[in-house]
Amino acid sequence: MDVAAVFLRMLQLPVIRDRLNAAAGANLSAPTRLRLAALVFLHDIGKLQPGFQAKGWPSGLWSGPRLGHVEQGYAFFRLASRWADHPFHATLTQIIGWGDAVESLLEVVLAHHGQPLSSGVDQDPSRTSWKEVPHYSWREEAVIVDRALRRWFAEAFTGRDEPLPDEPQAHHLVAGLVALADWIGSDQCFFPFSGPFDPNYDVTAHSQAKRALLAIGFASDRFADRPEPGFSQITGYPTPRPAQAAVGAVAHDAKLLVLEAETGSGKTEAALWRFTKLIARGAVSGLYFAVPTRAAARQLHRRINEALYRAYGADAPEAVLAIPGMVRAGNASGRMLPDWSVLWEDRSGPVPSRWAAEHATRFLAATVAVGTVDQTMLAALQVKHAHLRGSALSRCLLVIDEVHASDTYMSAIVDRLLRAHLDVGGYAMLMSATLGVRSRARWIERTVPSFDESRQAPYPAVWVAGESQPRPAVADGKRTVHPGTIPTMAPVAVAERAIAEARRGARVLVIRNTVRTAVATWHAVHEAGGEPLLMRAAGYAALHHGRFAVEDRELLDRAVECTLSVNSQRPRGGAIVIGTQTLEQSLDIDADLLITDLCPIDVLLQRIGRVHRHRLPRPHGFEEARATVLLPDGGLDPLTAPTFENGLGTWDGPGGQGGIYQDLAVLELTRRLVAEHDVWEIPTMNRALVEGATHPDRISAVIEEKGEDWARYDRRIGGARAAEEQIARMSTLDRSIPFEELQFPDKDQRIMTRLGEEGVVLQLKPQPRGPFGVPVTRITLPPHWSFGITEDQELCVVTDASGGLHLSVGGRSFRYDRTGLSKEGV
Repeated sequence: MDVAAVFLRMLQLPVIRDRLNAAAGANLSAPTRLRLAALVFLHDIGKLQPGFQAKGWPSGLWSGPRLGHVEQGYAFFRLASRWADHPFHATLTQIIGWGDAVESLLEVVLAHHGQPLSSGVDQDPSRTSWKEVPHYSWREEAVIVDRALRRWFAEAFTGRDEPLPDEPQAHHLVAGLVALADWIGSDQCFFPFSGPFDPNYDVTAHSQAKRALLAIGFASDRFADRPEPGFSQITGYPTPRPAQAAVGAVAHDAKLLVLEAETGSGKTEAALWRFTKLIARGAVSGLYFAVPTRAAARQLHRRINEALYRAYGADAPEAVLAIPGMVRAGNASGRMLPDWSVLWEDRSGPVPSRWAAEHATRFLAATVAVGTVDQTMLAALQVKHAHLRGSALSRCLLVIDEVHASDTYMSAIVDRLLRAHLDVGGYAMLMSATLGVRSRARWIERTVPSFDESRQAPYPAVWVAGESQPRPAVADGKRTVHPGTIPTMAPVAVAERAIAEARRGARVLVIRNTVRTAVATWHAVHEAGGEPLLMRAAGYAALHHGRFAVEDRELLDRAVECTLSVNSQRPRGGAIVIGTQTLEQSLDIDADLLITDLCPIDVLLQRIGRVHRHRLPRPHGFEEARATVLLPDGGLDPLTAPTFENGLGTWDGPGGQGGIYQDLAVLELTRRLVAEHDVWEIPTMNRALVEGATHPDRISAVIEEKGEDWARYDRRIGGARAAEEQIARMSTLDRSIPFEELQFPDKDQRIMTRLGEEGVVLQLKPQPRGPFGVPVTRITLPPHWSFGITEDQELCVVTDASGGLHLSVGGRSFRYDRTGLSKEGV
């Protein structure tokens, strides 16, 4: 009853009610919603099975097998429909009269543990497995359940004859709401254990359900009934900038916006302003802000918490940091305890308002959450709890920052996610500083115009789905960037250049395309005598990339922010920050000079966005922004591309063809743009630059110019991209398919959310001190190091004299030190 009460209360929330009506294609009446709740009341009916009850009996009282309750719930309904003497036969017969959708919806509620029923469910259960035992009568218990159902949901059995919704999208939405209701209704923080059966317990359950949804922030009543905060209240600035004003002028019923504006133009604040407008009107009841990297999520989390406090004061929701393993809500951190509870640093007991922060599955149930795009992608994949995530997300404004960053695999998944979100009436806002027309057309479902037409499109601009023309915004500032090149990617040469510039007082940001090259550059700086100039973390020279333990990543994030602070009072003097793609997007950091490997133009503009981002005092000689682009010694050649030189080209591994920046045509066009223009005016040139290297017409032209070797290579990577897209589509959850026809992959089959970032997670127990002096709990292996290793294999951890960790698992050895994780012997 607790679960059914939570579910029914969810359906009474205006936003959820609107989403279900949109999914069902009709306005569902109160009796129909009550009937859905009545079915949810039966979600655990399989627990009446003696083989399940026996799990709590002393040994010797049951000789049969111990059974699960989900499959046995299916058996209970099957048998009740066939046996005239079954205690639930008459009630089930009446329920079946509620419409053709009943059988599918019963499977939906039985799937409350997060995935559809397996194909191994017994379609023809035997009554012998439901035998009576002297000390337990499942029949007597079924009679009590039947009477409670009819008493507590009386109007469901006496209401008008309106069939239950049979649209597959509605069933998928209900599946997620049931799973979420099961999590909430099973939490003793909200629903204390009640022993003896109470015929009037429904009153208690409904009261507790209302309080629970308010407490965890799933219901947004307090924000919908108050004046919306103004722009200055949210941001601390008196008036919006042009791109922000363009977003603010969009009507609240517009479901999808695409905001294109330069880095540092206030896109985050524009998204927050739209969120406060939508929640004040009751159009949404939550916000999920998705960014490409964990470092960006951590920094953005702090900024959004500050904005929420400005907007709502002491009543502001605490934004959840949606990074697995990082238990954080608002400014408070929590620690997981062995009994799965959480100890919050600022409280002595449970904190209901932080319920969503305490488990990754619950992140999207928060009022506001900030995390990586992966957490939303899990709602679009055939993985456990996908429905829960998708249904919780449906009530939110989904903001995806730097949406251009998605590769082929990710884009296909995000596309399915976005379509499903919009199909049930959800709201979304996509943002990018460097979105090419080919990508934008995908999101707003338009044909790709010619190159000449594309480069003439306004920038900055807001694109609203359903409108034929973009809404232009005047750029409110200009930056002059001087790009240049060095014909080498050698770590020693890069180290020498970085040291020379840092000794002149510059804060130098060095972004390499691969971890291997970043580490080699860091070592080269050491060997050249530049160690005192390197970024410090916990007093040690450090660099930044993705192969660090979760605790050390947080430490390194703070070190980057400190070294490249956007504060005008930041420390003077030269410094060198070396990193990878983890530093290129969504981060508010500011360097005096950028040294970067060649990369596609959209990525290059993102990296340039970390230089002269704010008006800060600059050392002599660095008054204007400069970006030095490192080129491969021998140029770009498809015949040598399979060697995968520093992230450029492709490589063949056990998982198939891979690579970081595989499209050599885009790289060649980017190289030409750097060579052709001594000065880049940002953002005036953004549109021309992006289209000049990514438009299909330009790509076709350079391939034709280069000849057959380039054409052959382009066909090769085109085939690989098509295969990735096909794999993604096979892995995604199609909510147009009837729920009862779903078959998720076997639990041992891993479906990745992001190619190249999902490897085996090594749990370090007990927790050793890492190379920066803090305890570390887990380290994720890259996928190409994970083949043949499973998370349940024994892990041996040895600490050496320098503080480094030696890890042995599955017959392989790794070292973890201040340069991150590496394979020993390589």
